[in-house]
Amino acid sequence: MVMLKDDERLDYLLAEDLRIIQSPSVFAFSLDAVLLARFAYVPIQKGNLIDLCSGNGVIPLFLSARTKGTITGVEIQERLYDMAVRSIDYNGLQDRLHMIHGDIKEMPEKLGHGKYDIVTCNPPYFTTPSKNEMNPNEHLAIARHEIFCTLEDTVRVSSQLLRSGGKAAFVHRPGRLIDIITLMRKYRLEPKRIQFVYPKEGKESNILLVEGAKNGNPDLKILPPLFVYNEENEYTPEIREILYGE
Repeated sequence: MVMLKDDERLDYLLAEDLRIIQSPSVFAFSLDAVLLARFAYVPIQKGNLIDLCSGNGVIPLFLSARTKGTITGVEIQERLYDMAVRSIDYNGLQDRLHMIHGDIKEMPEKLGHGKYDIVTCNPPYFTTPSKNEMNPNEHLAIARHEIFCTLEDTVRVSSQLLRSGGKAAFVHRPGRLIDIITLMRKYRLEPKRIQFVYPKEGKESNILLVEGAKNGNPDLKILPPLFVYNEENEYTPEIREILYGE
């Protein structure tokens, strides 16, 4: 049994055969998180992984189906942290997954520098606007805007947490590509793989996936484009496989 609160619901992660607690008024994951969890390199047998800005724990849950390693999630919002903990317990994964309620900027000192093999992060996408432009829902505003952490914070912290040779993967908006690449090089995360995701053929890319290696040598690969919908506005076979395991 799982205790649901307020407007929470229990959703399926179909391809992984897991369940996750979601709430339309607090947090529900988007395709971005699914794509990042599939895009990121993860060691199959073992490893020390950490996911920053974890929300309701969706990326740690996705990653748990791809690796037998230990996965830590960090989330600053107590309500989302609580949802993640309950989802992990419901799926019986508490031996490999655990959540930290805290600020990602404090994690290098708290957890140690150079302790992780893999870092993933789905950060807030937008710079902080004026109060009247921000979402009145505090939970959604924090998830979407750089209120508690900036893009630079996420890249810097990822580098500090990673061992040399470890990998960091981010999902963001293509408009921030130059910012991300500049910051990754500033903090010694050499960009290694980039993939652009498009709503459908003929449309501009709206999702950017990028992975870098700590102290890596320059050698960037641009992966084939990924299209979400076909001309009939149905999921493409690639997306169906990612979402449903088909």
